[in-house]
Amino acid sequence: MRTSALREQRHPALTPSAIGRAATLALHDELSLTPKPGLVTLIDRGSHDDMDAHTFMRSLFSLRHYFAQIAEAGLADAEFDVLERSGIAAEARMLAATGGINTHRGAIFMLGLLCAAAGAALREQDEAPRPADLQRALRRRWGDALALRSQRTSTLSGGIAARRHGLRSASEEAALAFPVLFDAALPALSAALARGLTPQQARLDALFHIMAVLEDSNLAHRGGLAGLRFAQRTAQAFLDRGGVARPGGLQEAHAIAGEFVARRLSPGGAADTLAAACWLTRVCGGS
Repeated sequence: MRTSALREQRHPALTPSAIGRAATLALHDELSLTPKPGLVTLIDRGSHDDMDAHTFMRSLFSLRHYFAQIAEAGLADAEFDVLERSGIAAEARMLAATGGINTHRGAIFMLGLLCAAAGAALREQDEAPRPADLQRALRRRWGDALALRSQRTSTLSGGIAARRHGLRSASEEAALAFPVLFDAALPALSAALARGLTPQQARLDALFHIMAVLEDSNLAHRGGLAGLRFAQRTAQAFLDRGGVARPGGLQEAHAIAGEFVARRLSPGGAADTLAAACWLTRVCGGS
């Protein structure tokens, strides 16, 4: 059966195009959130001298077809090397659009895999996938290939930092089917929305939950192990005091953002994970 016919038979409301559009929107959700400690927002550069919101928007425009294409590959039951080649091509387009600046390499990998998993899930069910369905699709279809990939010696700055400090790399996180995303980020985002927080407040609350537990190699690259542990302790202390919902919580988040900038810290892995959680709420029918 052709892929298009299979798509129409299985779930006409959730197509590869819709999956890809949700990914682009989720990356904009992350970009538009403020204050984000050390990260680029629509109004400031965070800890970055080489990029701003305009750089991110050029990157997003260059990636607008990639997420739908990799979801289509998942629907077509593609092998992992097909997904990998698609990601490499998307990264080249991103770098061409940004003048060589890495804005979304982590998201190309993480959200790309999730979009492929959503495509794969469409092959097997007539309703929108649940988060657990996506984890199962990742493990069943590409788990072995991801495990092998995680054993490669990375030449990227984040991978080098993870190896140097004995941290779980992004590739290892993927091989485990993204436990921080499914076990920490999504529950935090869903719980915050259920408590009545606005979408912006809920995303900020979820970001701090992610920062508190993720072994973010971007932080380790910029600030060493001490920088990573500082970020984790700061995020957990903020949550322990009530987070963004408490009186003065937003002002404290602004102060923390300033401290991250002063230390030149940027939790890029946490940002990618937050975007993935936003994508999950769109694709899996969350609030």
